[in-house]
Amino acid sequence: MRTEEVLAATATGLWRWDNGAGTVTLDAEAARLLDLPAEHSVFRESEVRSRFHPVDWNEIYGVVNLAVAEGTLAEARVRIVDERGRVLRTVRSRSKPMLPEDGSASDYVLVGTLQEVAEPQPGTTGAHTPITGDWRRSREAFLLDAGRALAEARSTAEVLRVAYSLSMPGFSPDGLAVFGVDGDRLTIVGHHGHNMGDEGPFSDMPLETDYPAAEVVRTGRAVYLPTPDDYRDRYPATWPLARRFGRRSWAFLPLIVAGRTMGTWMAGFRHPVSFSPDERSVLTTVARMLAQALTRAGVAETERELSLGLQRSMMPSLGPDIPGMTVAARYVPTGGGLQVGGDWYDMIPLPSGRIALVIGDVQGHDVRAAGLMGQLRIALRAYASEGHPPDAVLSRASRFLSGLTDAYEDGEQPEARFATCLYAEADPETGTLDIARAGHPDPVVMTGDGTAVIRRTEGGLPLGIEADADYPATRITLEAGETIMLCTDGLIETGGHDLATGWVRLRPILERHTDDLEKLADELVQAVHGPASHHTTGPLADRREDDIALLLLRREASTTHPAAPRRTALTIAQAEPERIAAARSLLREMLHDWADAEQVDSAVLMVSEMATNVLVHTDGDALMVAQATGENGKRRLRVEVSDGSDELPHKRRPGEMASSGRGLVLMEMLAHAWGVDPRGSGKSIWFELYESAEPSEP
Repeated sequence: MRTEEVLAATATGLWRWDNGAGTVTLDAEAARLLDLPAEHSVFRESEVRSRFHPVDWNEIYGVVNLAVAEGTLAEARVRIVDERGRVLRTVRSRSKPMLPEDGSASDYVLVGTLQEVAEPQPGTTGAHTPITGDWRRSREAFLLDAGRALAEARSTAEVLRVAYSLSMPGFSPDGLAVFGVDGDRLTIVGHHGHNMGDEGPFSDMPLETDYPAAEVVRTGRAVYLPTPDDYRDRYPATWPLARRFGRRSWAFLPLIVAGRTMGTWMAGFRHPVSFSPDERSVLTTVARMLAQALTRAGVAETERELSLGLQRSMMPSLGPDIPGMTVAARYVPTGGGLQVGGDWYDMIPLPSGRIALVIGDVQGHDVRAAGLMGQLRIALRAYASEGHPPDAVLSRASRFLSGLTDAYEDGEQPEARFATCLYAEADPETGTLDIARAGHPDPVVMTGDGTAVIRRTEGGLPLGIEADADYPATRITLEAGETIMLCTDGLIETGGHDLATGWVRLRPILERHTDDLEKLADELVQAVHGPASHHTTGPLADRREDDIALLLLRREASTTHPAAPRRTALTIAQAEPERIAAARSLLREMLHDWADAEQVDSAVLMVSEMATNVLVHTDGDALMVAQATGENGKRRLRVEVSDGSDELPHKRRPGEMASSGRGLVLMEMLAHAWGVDPRGSGKSIWFELYESAEPSEP
């Protein structure tokens, strides 16, 4: 009897599927099983594929690809349907993929058999449940959960924990190990389900070793060992190393990323596993997801290590203590990617014995912003160490940054970057600070009684916009017990706030008086981003809109001298009449807790009149100095506005339609006391208000 007759008698047909040519050769029995003309013929791939149930076609396609990758048999059950989609019969396919010597993996040829099985019954509809429907649904649900869990893992250790906790449908391993490659050596990346030290013999193994994981790395093909006998027969040299773990089955699968085998995943089982095509398909899919997850975790860990290294190199420590002063600082970079941005702070010892405090913000949050920040910080330290005053330091820094951005892109249109910066030179002995500001937020001063006031200072354009920009300096005095805060706009404007509303949010924290600057710094950062973990330069949060740099400097109160009174000052230049509004705002902030709101309105009105008179009737600038002394509820406010003119004001009775002449009349009506004091060069007009008293009658 011929072979064809034997195969036909057992309802078995032969086929040859040429994937590269897109043709399928069937004998008569195979053609009959596929509901095609029962004769030996060559069919188009589309003709044969149309006879497979669509769900089962997806199944057999995955099984064939797995067999091609591993060089094993492809076995599957497939339902055959007619032209109307009704299931006619179920056949079992067993095929061997063969690859051409000079072709790609997609040019394989399948040679095998088709055999009819007893179920399902002919005549059932195409919606009939697949033969392995329950197992397939369990497998699909498992792979979906596994993919999600592995995608969320952020470190190699977490990836391994997730892989170990996966409950595979019907054949979960009790232990796993991931092997990596270091040159020509096999290494252990990590393992689970083993005792500490069990990895010793496997941690540094030559790739030529007769060991399954090494063979997988060499060949890129999986190794399945269903029984201990299989392991012992194939790998007798390394079998003693595996025998002591007491396992019954092993699977070693390649971890492949972008076509390169990066390592091996070993799954060990204490129960026998036959490694059917379905089980191999699950293991192969998990291995692919595991390889991708390990690659992502490795990249993330490298970025974290790089960012921490950059952070340690770019963000300085505060250095030695300053006699009579306390300093606290925080740096909070933008979340995601490299944990380094364009914000920075610095504290620089100067040749004069003073201390320079610097805080700044380079435009952007990317690596280039961090690089420019590092270069600008070094330049500022160099200019400061040469002994230049604050205005000269910022002028040189602006020229440096302008030239740097112009030459940064070679052959392309340069992308100019700018930076805001505040530079303060502090004298620890006297408490004076000479401040120059380049487009940066003004500092905030907290007085000894806990009042927080924005201290208006002179300023210029951000660094890098104009090479020859000027940065006038402002001198303020930090009295005993007072604190000054320097920060970048990330602390103020995060969360949809602008400078005004952000300041309102932070002010209660600043006025919650505390002697611990570190605690105050933490509260400020947490108010913006929530609780955060500490780092060498301060807390780091996971999700942020903008970088934050924060410096707090306090002049310690003396035990022999009481805390200084609440005091503020502002210069109003002839060319900047808009600073009268700033003076009004500054005075309101200083008197925010004054008992009588009408007295505050009166003080603001009188300051506005006094400053306006100076700008209108003299050629010089006006200097406003306000000071509040005494206990709350019984305080005295004294405000002086001085100028360089020797001409004394005269009280007049303006007519009903007059637009001027009311300044002294208002002071006489609203102030408890007022006067005009001539000085060596110029004069000072002043008034006083008493918190516990009624205004004087005209």
